Amino acid sequence: MEASVILPILKKKLAFLSGGKDRRSGLILTIPLCLEQTNMDELSVTLDYLLSIPSEKCKARGFTVIVDGRKSQWNVVKTVVLMLQVILVSANKLTRYIEPCQLTEDFGGSLTYDHMDWLNKRLVFEKFTKESTSLLDELALINNGSDKGNQQEKERSVDLNFLPSVDPETVLQTGHELLSELQQRRFNGSDGGVSWSPMDDELLAQPQVMKLLDSLREQYTRYQEVCRQRSKRTQLEEIQQKVMQVVNWLEGPGSEQLRAQWGIGDSIRASQALQQKHEEIESQHSEWFAVYVELNQQIAALLNAGDEEDLVELKSLQQQLSDVCYRQASQLEFRQNLLQAALEFHGVAQDLSQQLDGLLGMLCVDVAPADGASIQQTLKLLEEKLKSVDVGLQGLREKGQGLLDQISNQASWAYGKDVTIENKENVDHIQGVMEDMQLRKQRCEDMVDVRRLKMLQMVQLFKCEEDAAQAVEWLSELLDALLKTHIRLGDDAQETKVLLEKHRKFVDVAQSTYDYGRQLLQATVVLCQSLRCTSRSSGDTLPRLNRVWKQFTIASEERVHRLEMAIAFHSNAEKILQDCPEEPEAINDEEQFDEIEAVGKSLLDRLTVPVVYPDGTEQYFGSPSDMASTAEHIRDRMKLVSLKRQQLRHPEIMATESS
Repeated sequence: MEASVILPILKKKLAFLSGGKDRRSGLILTIPLCLEQTNMDELSVTLDYLLSIPSEKCKARGFTVIVDGRKSQWNVVKTVVLMLQVILVSANKLTRYIEPCQLTEDFGGSLTYDHMDWLNKRLVFEKFTKESTSLLDELALINNGSDKGNQQEKERSVDLNFLPSVDPETVLQTGHELLSELQQRRFNGSDGGVSWSPMDDELLAQPQVMKLLDSLREQYTRYQEVCRQRSKRTQLEEIQQKVMQVVNWLEGPGSEQLRAQWGIGDSIRASQALQQKHEEIESQHSEWFAVYVELNQQIAALLNAGDEEDLVELKSLQQQLSDVCYRQASQLEFRQNLLQAALEFHGVAQDLSQQLDGLLGMLCVDVAPADGASIQQTLKLLEEKLKSVDVGLQGLREKGQGLLDQISNQASWAYGKDVTIENKENVDHIQGVMEDMQLRKQRCEDMVDVRRLKMLQMVQLFKCEEDAAQAVEWLSELLDALLKTHIRLGDDAQETKVLLEKHRKFVDVAQSTYDYGRQLLQATVVLCQSLRCTSRSSGDTLPRLNRVWKQFTIASEERVHRLEMAIAFHSNAEKILQDCPEEPEAINDEEQFDEIEAVGKSLLDRLTVPVVYPDGTEQYFGSPSDMASTAEHIRDRMKLVSLKRQQLRHPEIMATESS
């Protein structure tokens, strides 16, 4: 009978074993009667349960039954006494048979008893006993069955029916806690003093719990080893299965996917599409590689366990798995690198093509630069673009050669497949792109050479036009200087001769300037014919040059005439004004005086006459004040000559006047 079955009856405390003993070591059974009518059947059940607890040895020493009828009716007490066939003793005489320390407080003793605590502990004990006994049977069945299985079928997998119905750890923990309670002899929950428990050695509670715990530990240890062996076998079988799944997929569908991908594309977009497809393939492989990592860790853990019988098989699985995965990973990496190199090659080719298109477009447009600086800027831009094309072509060759080298290594992972045809298409494409770019670059270089020559000629043309215009400006400045600064006619013949010589040199400079301008304009005509264009300035520069030169020539000739007249005037005047007694006949020649006077008047008249150009415009030498000063000097000289003439005609008069 179990306490859990009659728990409601036991909770009524119709009878109990307090743990106390009489003087002959017999157990004390207490029956506390109450005011309510006691159910004899329930009392009988309670007594049967309580009397089943002690051992046979304890039962042989007998029991002392205390029927407490102080709170009950006499007829109830009488019925119980007759049923038990006990001797009636008054409460004050209990100490004759029982020590006070063995009596509960209800009977004036010091023994502490908590019925609910005892009942709870009893439930725990019976539950542990029941569970542990059942668990021992199950574990024995599992362990014995495993031993037979090891002999008959070593590779048999774990059957879920062989698992225990309760958790061994929980049962063991419950047993240890119960044993701890028993060993502390505080089964009834007393916190003070020493109390005797009905679950002591005499009631076989502690030895029974210890025996059950020892058996449980033994069987549980065997069970754990069985589980470990079964788990290891199951894990090994699962690993073998997963390894074969990984290997079969990588060597089957995975390899087929890579075999189908051999092209590199013929453009950036095509290469990007192939890269995207390759990323999808890599994504599928990544899932299997994750399984490989997990399996490798599991195999490493089993290898560290050190089971000799499985080491060879595990190492073989690990080596097979690693070889296949590393080979496939290498192939994926090779393919990815190849596609990346192809993408870079097509990217460089596209950039170079755009550069060549831009350069060609620039060369196909006819240039009409405004000046030499813009031409120089255009030439610099052409050179920079051509240099950029050279760099781009060199980069394309390097990328192409690297790609060709990678393609040549593709046969090493082709699984025996002949990839010569596929590789030939890729190689032909790469070489074709590089050759096409080389031809386009050569055509652009030829066009650049032509454009460079043309633009250099244009620079020459602009330079000639600018220099010719400058020559006109210089000649105009010389003309202006001639008219404004070349005014003086000299104070004597010697000075005038010097001025005439300087003027001739001045004319030589103007002549050189004019000739230089003519040569430049002739060069512009030749360059325009070569460039098949019209000069911007040669149409008006030549007439301007000729017009200025004509004006300069007229002014220069006028200047020469005036200087020559001045030389003649000063030379004759100086001869007359010099005192030459040895040649009196020369001085007395009236014709000389008349000639000097005529030359002087002609010179004065010429000073007042402007220079008239072919277009009818007039221009004077110097300012009016400059002309007045020059004329005044000539008049003074003419006065001296006139005075000399009078002296020669009437020497006496001149002598009287002088006296």
